[in-house]
Amino acid sequence: MRIGPYQLENNLIVAPMAGITDRPFRQLCRRLGAGLAVSEMLSSNPQVWKTDKSQNRMDHSGESGIRSVQIAGADPELMAQAAQFNVANGAQIIDINMGCPAKKVNKKLAGSALLQYPELVEEIVKAVVTAVDVPVSLKIRTGWDPDNRNGVEIARIAERNGIASLAVHGRTRACMYKGEAEYATIREIKRSVSIPVVANGDITSPEKAKQVLEYTGADAIMIGRAAQGRPWIFREIDHYLRTGEHLPEPDIEEVRAILMEHLLNLHQFYGEPMGARIARKHVSWYLQAHDHEGQFRRLFNALETPQAQICALDNYFETLGRVNSPALQAN
Repeated sequence: MRIGPYQLENNLIVAPMAGITDRPFRQLCRRLGAGLAVSEMLSSNPQVWKTDKSQNRMDHSGESGIRSVQIAGADPELMAQAAQFNVANGAQIIDINMGCPAKKVNKKLAGSALLQYPELVEEIVKAVVTAVDVPVSLKIRTGWDPDNRNGVEIARIAERNGIASLAVHGRTRACMYKGEAEYATIREIKRSVSIPVVANGDITSPEKAKQVLEYTGADAIMIGRAAQGRPWIFREIDHYLRTGEHLPEPDIEEVRAILMEHLLNLHQFYGEPMGARIARKHVSWYLQAHDHEGQFRRLFNALETPQAQICALDNYFETLGRVNSPALQAN
């Protein structure tokens, strides 16, 4: 799949997720098989660009692969300025967020709330595409609610105004993340435009990835929540799509190595005390399938320092290796 001049290594993309797809997570997913990893969304409001949170989200130093940065907002002029600012800061692709269903985003008329206003969608897209010389992609949902699935209309607006690729989550804004994603609208969108279309939503296994690609005709798939605590899902899907065969689950030692790599990178990236705090949710996801009662995770979440976290995980995996030698299941 291509986005503008950029050829992706494969058709597997890490979905932008606020508070999750920071540089350490993006780099890990890329190393484990993702062809592209999109950054956390950045506000188009310049007043927040100097906050620690925004500075971390803008940090692409030493990042390998194509740098795709997502921006969010409702004012066309501010969105154009945000695009220019991030390109100057190293972004090679600008992604516009019109898919986030969160209330705190939607109440500012950003994210998927914009799908109610196709004319404003067109103004924003046109402003951003005109403002930068890099490809601009767009992330949307299938519509505002089940009675107003206007994804095809939005897709045509996007294509008409120079959007280079379109990612579609198979739910409406009103659906949030409830129920099951539907792919019929994504298939209809793919048939309605000539730009690349990326299917997103509930893709949790190699078989599901193949099924969604074949059903929708999409050019690529985007994976978000299924990669939390399981970043190796990208290599599993890539291998299956290429060969039709399953890779074995990572064994305990590899899970330990991946988790510790992720943990140390979070500690280094954020420093103290933030690195240890942010690490908690990731460790919880990695161990969720095995630590069924959550006993270790409760203990881990009370730890305040990187040193204590590293020591606790070392002890946990040593005990796990003695008690349970088969591969650690992550499904």
